[in-house]
Amino acid sequence: MSFEVLNSKLSGVYLIKPALHTDARGWFFESYKESEFQKMGLTTQFKQDNHVRSTEKGILRGLHYQLPPHAQGKLVRCIQGKILDVAVDIRKNSKTYGQWDSFELSEENHHMVWIPEGFAHGYLTLTQNSEVLYKVTSEYHPQSERTILWNDPEIGVHWGIQNPILNEKDLRGVLLKDRMD
Repeated sequence: MSFEVLNSKLSGVYLIKPALHTDARGWFFESYKESEFQKMGLTTQFKQDNHVRSTEKGILRGLHYQLPPHAQGKLVRCIQGKILDVAVDIRKNSKTYGQWDSFELSEENHHMVWIPEGFAHGYLTLTQNSEVLYKVTSEYHPQSERTILWNDPEIGVHWGIQNPILNEKDLRGVLLKDRMD
């Protein structure tokens, strides 16, 4: 198998460790293989790939999600630097509603996180010059995008930082309890 899949504390969110093949020339791994993902029960079709570069340590992006029918599942990996990747369960009928889990993704560990629809997503850069690639199951639809406040006390994500670098959209995020969707 090309991947080791580990459950997280949130149903449907998985940490995925690809099999790394190394030799004197360097390394190789499969970052996505449809047949292997289907064997893991992750049957989806990706509609868009996103590539994000952050130049500073301490940049926080999120917590973002899109409303149905434009909701997005995401396969996230860090190809340069290191990030703390966070998923928050926002499925109102879920027994883990409002709970979160985090994963360290880096260019060294090659790990990926699968975050299905129904979760808010965000990440914090832990190094300068971090680059993140992620595949999504629905195209970006600005009118459907929503943001939950990164430091919502009810959720209580342990980001490990008091004053992250945020953009205006993320500064205006709402509390989970105040969502209007």
